[in-house]
Amino acid sequence: MAGIPQSIFRWAVPGALAISFAQASMYDVKGGTRAVIFDRVSGVKEQVVNEGTHFLVPWLQKAIVYDVRTRPRNISTTTGSKDLQMVTLTLRVLHRPEVQQLPKIYQQNLGLDYDERVLPSIGNEVLKAIVAQFDAAELITQREAVSNRIRNDLLKRAGEFNIALEDVSITHMTFGKEFTRAVEEKQIAQQEAERARFIVEKAEQERQANVIRAEGEAEAADTISKAVAKSGDGLIMIRRIETQKDIAQLLARNPNISYLPNGGAGGEGKSGGSFLLGLRS
Repeated sequence: MAGIPQSIFRWAVPGALAISFAQASMYDVKGGTRAVIFDRVSGVKEQVVNEGTHFLVPWLQKAIVYDVRTRPRNISTTTGSKDLQMVTLTLRVLHRPEVQQLPKIYQQNLGLDYDERVLPSIGNEVLKAIVAQFDAAELITQREAVSNRIRNDLLKRAGEFNIALEDVSITHMTFGKEFTRAVEEKQIAQQEAERARFIVEKAEQERQANVIRAEGEAEAADTISKAVAKSGDGLIMIRRIETQKDIAQLLARNPNISYLPNGGAGGEGKSGGSFLLGLRS
């Protein structure tokens, strides 16, 4: 029994060292990441390690794990346009490292936060260079062209640092107070000019309508005059009969009105079609 603790102690130390060495020799590369191996003797290895569990030589080698998933980043800058108007631009950039170029990214001493070291710098550089080529008004009217220019130039600059850009878009664009006030005043003036033009067009249309109406009435009056001159009193009598007929139909529909034939005591023996009208009690 006395020899058992000594044997356990004799094997425990080497076993613990072996376990520690085995743990130090293993490393995991999780999903969405890649690893670069730095060797103290040969330097950075060119091979990129994929996902999974891998082995290395402790102390002699070290694994540097990079996140290779696409991530967003906002880049903002305030600069002057071609006509010296101050413009504030914000870009939204979706970026990731070039997986096969991870050893070069590590050799350039950019570190794991390569995007924080590179993107703000080249983003401000490209934005200032592009905005300076356009007037403030052109930045508004030609926003798509400006965005394309920024995207193309930023892709080239990011490629020099082995960074891939999935998307580049302008999310915000604001101008100085003076330019904004000038734009608002211009819009108000344009709206007032449109309103005045509408009023003028409406008055002209009403004038033309009155002219056409007057011409129609004059033509109708001329036609009636010619018809009267041609037929004598016949047309007037026809119009009079039509008017009396309309009045009779209107009175016939009224229940409070009664019709009495013309005559009575003094009307006997007279022929005719006149009537006396009386209200019912």
